[in-house]
Amino acid sequence: MSDLKTIQDIDPIETQDWIASIESVIKTEGKERARFLLEQIIERTHRDGIEVPFSGTTEYINTIPVHEQPAYPGNSDIEHRIRAYNRWNAMAMIVKSNLADSSLGGHIASYASLATMWEVGFNHFWHGPEGDDHGGDLIFFQGHSSPGIYARAFLEGRITEEQMLNFRREVDGKGIPSYPHPWLQSDFWQFPTVSMGLGPMQAIYQARFLKYLHARGLADTSKRKVWCFCGDGEMDEPESLGAISLAGREKLDNLIFIVNCNLQRLDGPVRGNGKIIQELESNFRGNHWNVIKLIWGNGWDALLAQDEKGILRKRMMEAIDGDYQTYKSKNGAYVREHFFNTPELRQMVAHLSDNDIWRLNRGGHDENKIYAAYDAAVKHEGQPSVLLVKTIKGYGMGQEGEAQNTSHQQKKISTETLRQFRDRFEVPVTDEEIEELKFIRPAEDSPEMKYLRERREALHGYLPKRRQKTDNPLPAPQLDAFKAQLTATQEGREISTTMAFVRMLNTILKDKAIGKHVVPIVVDESRTFGMEGLFRQLGIWSQAGQNYIPQDADQLMYYKEAKDGQVLQEGINEAGAVSSWIAASTSYSVSNVPMIPFFVCYSMFQLQRCLDLVWAAGDQRARGFLMGGTSGRTTLNGEGLQHEDGHSHILAQLIPNCVSYDPTFQFELAVIMQDGLKRMMQDQEDVFYYLTIMNENYPHPEMPQGSEADILKGMYLLKKGENPDSTKRVRLLGSGTIFREVIAAADLLKADWGVDADLYGCPSFNILARDVQDVERYNMLHPTDKPRVSHVAELLNDSTAPVIAASDYIRLFGEQIRSAIQAPYKVLGTDGFGRSDTRGKLREFFEVNRYYVTVAALKELADQGAIDASIVVEAINKYGIDAHKKNPISL
Repeated sequence: MSDLKTIQDIDPIETQDWIASIESVIKTEGKERARFLLEQIIERTHRDGIEVPFSGTTEYINTIPVHEQPAYPGNSDIEHRIRAYNRWNAMAMIVKSNLADSSLGGHIASYASLATMWEVGFNHFWHGPEGDDHGGDLIFFQGHSSPGIYARAFLEGRITEEQMLNFRREVDGKGIPSYPHPWLQSDFWQFPTVSMGLGPMQAIYQARFLKYLHARGLADTSKRKVWCFCGDGEMDEPESLGAISLAGREKLDNLIFIVNCNLQRLDGPVRGNGKIIQELESNFRGNHWNVIKLIWGNGWDALLAQDEKGILRKRMMEAIDGDYQTYKSKNGAYVREHFFNTPELRQMVAHLSDNDIWRLNRGGHDENKIYAAYDAAVKHEGQPSVLLVKTIKGYGMGQEGEAQNTSHQQKKISTETLRQFRDRFEVPVTDEEIEELKFIRPAEDSPEMKYLRERREALHGYLPKRRQKTDNPLPAPQLDAFKAQLTATQEGREISTTMAFVRMLNTILKDKAIGKHVVPIVVDESRTFGMEGLFRQLGIWSQAGQNYIPQDADQLMYYKEAKDGQVLQEGINEAGAVSSWIAASTSYSVSNVPMIPFFVCYSMFQLQRCLDLVWAAGDQRARGFLMGGTSGRTTLNGEGLQHEDGHSHILAQLIPNCVSYDPTFQFELAVIMQDGLKRMMQDQEDVFYYLTIMNENYPHPEMPQGSEADILKGMYLLKKGENPDSTKRVRLLGSGTIFREVIAAADLLKADWGVDADLYGCPSFNILARDVQDVERYNMLHPTDKPRVSHVAELLNDSTAPVIAASDYIRLFGEQIRSAIQAPYKVLGTDGFGRSDTRGKLREFFEVNRYYVTVAALKELADQGAIDASIVVEAINKYGIDAHKKNPISL
């Protein structure tokens, strides 16, 4: 079928009649009536088989026409002067830092393109958290533009000159971080956004979680908005656009994206051969967003008004982004020649000088246009809004930085360019002060400072501002609330740690003090974890409720969606689930409502797939539980290489405030979860927990008396050997399901070889390793003090009996504690790619079953001379071990 735009107009008069008719409807009956009529016509043509091609784009002009722009409510002169202070101080901060040490880096150009957009928001739209009637807006600031936020905070008196002078110098405690980092500036930044793509995705789920809190009656979030600033280049990150369909589908009208379309990414144009604004418009509009294009500033209004034939609009559309960048890197004469490139277009600007043409501004630098776009977005209902705002990267930085491919990396500016910058924005600095790069601030009683403070007072306080503690901490249940998990399972009864977890979760949900604050989060395999009972009990949260009869309605545990549901069921979407978990785990700070999120999914698809998000969660001081289900390289036996996790605990160890455990028995899990609730919810520590749980059923013993503290430290004594003085003695360590193989190996050692074994459960080699490192550091730096002793050394260094450790994770997991152990130490693990088979075959293949543990122990004893090496050979033969088989890690 032919494109409609290429079809010849055989009857222009009839065409004009149709256009005049619809214009008449718009004028007399309004836009909604006109839209209805057009939709009816399109629907009617479809019946006759006439295909009308879908177009997600509109003309390359502003969405909001001039006659619909509201009057600007602010004092433009004062706001212009405030922007001038901020622009200067932001630039001075970076240039001064790099004059002192050029390795520090920093970015000027991104904030230069955003300054007006931010000031309109600060002065007229963004609510702080100090008013009881609002709650505060959430602003995801474009990370590379952080210098502008610091500059404004300096003006407000919230950041000192010493901090400005120490930009990107934090080690001595005098400076401020490069980008938004709540961990490093915990009372200031709310969201880490410079790892591009993560800000947009988290913003969507924060907006959704505000709706969740409101629907469940936990907080009134009806007035709050989530504003997310992102770059047009950033939208190439899969996470940036990956969740926009969810926002549209769930009608998140509390969400506003502002895409700063300066047409440049870090090294060059975003779409040199295309038009990024048109591309994004189509993407967002197709996902049911309200799209507001802000392309041209008011300098273009008169030209567009006289463009009766549409030749200027046509030229705006046909020029590509690479051209637009080049125009702004040149001058007015170049624009006249290359943009206004026909006799008709040149005639249109014949009355303008080259300087006038150069001052034809883009929409992102026009406060009136920005205000109109923000106002329309705030008032729009039923859809999220996206503002596609055209700007110039390095705006005001002259020929050295404005619209240059090198703009992003620019950190140094010549004195002459600084003078031009000063003159262009009317910055109140003298030539001498330019040389000094002096920070400037108006007098406290100046009109600028009075205006700035009045505007923020009217909008409930300063931003960004982060709440470090909730006013409403949650009481943790006592350990005996989980007494069912502290006792042994009944004879003949086998359960998995996953089943134990679900039972504990139900106990927490029934707790009158904290139950309503629990947020169970699952992707699409709740039934795998035995959590389908929560569907009926709690309901799956849905803004629409349940407008259908579920297929399993006649069953006790049917699939139930509800407007006040408690479970977040995210579909096949681990990144979205982690984003929901982050929103819930930071609710104590964001909304002063502490929540207890449990995100349960395959452990292979949690940290490995979403590590960047989980790292960001650590940065923003998340508090909650990540539950790595069906974990272990050999425990999830039938699913194969892509599913079998043997390294998630290594990934967890990378995040400093992640507390991770690999428990074997339900009593370990009970002790750990109760401790986590206390530390995070009651004591308000900024940590989060990663716990692996298994799908293998087996009996569980009673908790050894007095072992709670050692369980939390990462190692406890489960059972002492019968003859501690024997030379034929070993110590066996294990975690997860492989600890059961270790226990079985102890029985084999005793029964077959007369070797005694002490059994130690190691629910966290990670915590043990951190303790070892801390003790070693202290002893190195305090050589004359009494040496400290790590928990590992305290338990194991009373003997030279060999120590053997085994887990369902790679050897590095257990190797972390080697330096603390004075005795011979052997680690078994599951290095290599996973594969499908029975658990028994996999444990044989990866050499972590009871027979390999037994042989490893005997070999260590033989190396000590406690037994003859021939016994090791005998054991290898007895247990049918193939000594010549290929190493599992071999390729």
